[in-house]
Amino acid sequence: PVLRSSSEVRSVLLALHLHVRVTHFKGGWSLSTVTLIPGDGIGPEISTAVMKIFEAANAPIRWEERNVTAIRGPGGRWMIPPDAKESMDKSKIGLKGPLKTPIAAGHPSMNLLLRKTFDLYANVRPCISIEGYKTPYADVDLVTIRENTEGEYSGIEHVIVDGVVQSIKLITENASRRIAEYAFEYARNNQRSSVTAVHKANIMRMSDGLFLRKCREVAENYKDVKFTEMYLDTVCLNMVQDPTQFDVLVMPNLYGDILSDLCAGLIGGLGVTPSGNIGANGVAIFESVHGTAPDIAGMDLANPTALLLSAVMMLRHMGLHEHANRIQTACFDTIREKKVLTKDLGGNSKCSEFTSEICRRVQDLD
Repeated sequence: PVLRSSSEVRSVLLALHLHVRVTHFKGGWSLSTVTLIPGDGIGPEISTAVMKIFEAANAPIRWEERNVTAIRGPGGRWMIPPDAKESMDKSKIGLKGPLKTPIAAGHPSMNLLLRKTFDLYANVRPCISIEGYKTPYADVDLVTIRENTEGEYSGIEHVIVDGVVQSIKLITENASRRIAEYAFEYARNNQRSSVTAVHKANIMRMSDGLFLRKCREVAENYKDVKFTEMYLDTVCLNMVQDPTQFDVLVMPNLYGDILSDLCAGLIGGLGVTPSGNIGANGVAIFESVHGTAPDIAGMDLANPTALLLSAVMMLRHMGLHEHANRIQTACFDTIREKKVLTKDLGGNSKCSEFTSEICRRVQDLD
């Protein structure tokens, strides 16, 4: 039909815009659907803050909100709700707030269940010093890449006899090669100069030995990236002495869990540390890795920085670098000027005030 007025044109364009789902085309952006899992405790508050900042930045994202709780599937197997899995299967991209980890609740950690459901094999955590946020360390700029699917977290445990429990550490050739290849590709694509494989092959000669061999083999295909290997305990020692000597570190699951949190402590803690989980078949979930902070939930006191910076990682993963850079600049400028900061960042502002300040700066950068 012929459109007779500009308002008709706008209405049709808006309708088309809202029904387009995926990525980037020459000359502009279409809306991309992202599955949003707000999480527990302060999760809904910081998720709302991120959505407001994205709106201020005109980021081409359509949020599809889903709640995640463990349910029993066929045969009594634990699984995430079907509507959440369906959303992720379609969107391929997720943003997740903190989820509470049940203790003796009879079902597994939801974070672990999400990783297994979507084969999120690589956990990526950049740890970069934030100007204006004083910590004992300066000029930290490193990335931990953690194998996310096996190792001690395979969940294979059993009682041998009363009082004796055996936990199986599973290391496979395919998973070790896959995470090594991801680490080297990441280093090359992000202009990083070196990759350090973190291991204890001197003690666990077969399991960590296999992981290390795969790293060495993959390194042969990336001569432009310096490769080093180092024991986990030595890395911890050197890290707290001088973290600037490290660039990209790749390691099995348990080592990555410990070392990534240690590195987060160098830049101010989990409240300012972004995280992304990269999976097979193009799936990726970005998340804040701090706790749910139930003691301040609903009080407008939460700091949304970690989830916001994780969302910035998500935008870059999607190729939306312009929006990512504007949002990150607005966030870092707000922290550097120290006028509107949440309590954990050294200020007295509320989450909503911190969010509004970032929104204002994002719009000023437009």
